Amino acid sequence: MTKDKEKLRICLAASGGGHLTELLAISDSYSRHETFCITTVPAVQGNLQEFGHVYVVGECNRNCPLRVLKVFGLCARIIFKNRPDVVISTGAAPGCIVCFFAKIFGARIIWIDSIANVERISLSGRMVRYIADLFLVQWPELTSKYKHVEYVGTVI
Repeated sequence: MTKDKEKLRICLAASGGGHLTELLAISDSYSRHETFCITTVPAVQGNLQEFGHVYVVGECNRNCPLRVLKVFGLCARIIFKNRPDVVISTGAAPGCIVCFFAKIFGARIIWIDSIANVERISLSGRMVRYIADLFLVQWPELTSKYKHVEYVGTVI
């Protein structure tokens, strides 16, 4: 991390739609820091301009391996160029990819699993859980099902 008095460089990573809505709902927690965004759809770029540069990497999931490779390469380049101190992500797959690359460069990882995941954490969340410095769920019942997750309330 950086020195105490310095602003942190924070990467905000979320797919468009609900994931992004949840990430924006906690904007007070990162608004005083230097931020940049990684998202999946160009349509939301205008909503994110106040949070610094916006990178659009496209959607991907396990059913489209070629798209995953493309997003993988884009995320690697973005993280290598920007070197964030912290990544805050609500998912999905591109957020997961960002977290792994940023961890390689020493970033702290904060994952907030979606409120839609009532009975179990997301696939991306299950992968990131092992490298996350803080893993938050939005249902208290999930803390008894998974190790290394915390419940501190809901985002929306």
